[in-house]
Amino acid sequence: MNRKPFPHQMNEYHGKVRDVYYIDNQLLVMIASDRISAFDVILPSPIPFKGQVLNQIAAFMLKATRDICPNWLLDTPAPHVAIGKKCEPFKIEMVVRGNLVGHAWRTYSAGGRILCGVSLPEGMAENDFFPSPIITPSTKASEGHDEDISKEEIIAQGLASASDWAVLEKYALALFQRGKEIAAKQGLILVDTKYEFGKIGDTIYLMDEIHTPDSSRYFYADGFEQRQASKEKQKQLSKEFVREWLIANNFMGKEGQTVPAMSAEWIDIISKRYIELYEQVIGEKFMPQQLSEEETYKVVCASLEKLS
Repeated sequence: MNRKPFPHQMNEYHGKVRDVYYIDNQLLVMIASDRISAFDVILPSPIPFKGQVLNQIAAFMLKATRDICPNWLLDTPAPHVAIGKKCEPFKIEMVVRGNLVGHAWRTYSAGGRILCGVSLPEGMAENDFFPSPIITPSTKASEGHDEDISKEEIIAQGLASASDWAVLEKYALALFQRGKEIAAKQGLILVDTKYEFGKIGDTIYLMDEIHTPDSSRYFYADGFEQRQASKEKQKQLSKEFVREWLIANNFMGKEGQTVPAMSAEWIDIISKRYIELYEQVIGEKFMPQQLSEEETYKVVCASLEKLS
């Protein structure tokens, strides 16, 4: 955003898909852009309404899980804006997997039976349910690719103490279970997701977005077993279809590879898929809204005044 700083703004950070503004070192203003990333690379074209979809799903899910653990969110003054508490983040992502899919399946199909220190059962097919959800953490890279890491390595490297890890593990599994319950009511299966946590003092808070198409993968429950039995591709709602398109166009974020061009038709398809996921997960019709930079600035300032 090209505008004057927010009141008491101390710093700002522009991530892959969000612009973050630090207020008095106590609050964060997160503005969800329409940028889209895959393989840790920002793709060349924005996706209409993607920021609104992500922000509104995340707000819905954060409110629906407040009884499980504290979270950072204080206000959503605009469809694409969230304001909340600034936490000291753990430099790890808690990736929870209910099914063998995506990165886990690529590892498994290549012969790997250990992922982030977790043993994977023999005899599984792509998309099969694990006997119980597993946690396969990754490092939270400030730039470049996130890396797989085990619980033991996290504790040994001081990324989380053993006692904090126990809390993170408990929260992540409980949040995943709640996410699966919410999804099931809408005829969906929450397949895998990631959570980020931070601390204020000794208290651990859930941060960032949860259960959105950027952080999660959903399958349609109807017909799941039949598709598995016949080895058909599962019908899913997630960003994986964007990754699959990139792979098909010889791009996986590796050095020397070029991001393929995105046609107007393909951008429209991605936008519609995000909106479809919103309506499926939330169970309400998506109401697109677009605020100008000036309008966004005004509503953020009014919210910050209210929160001060």
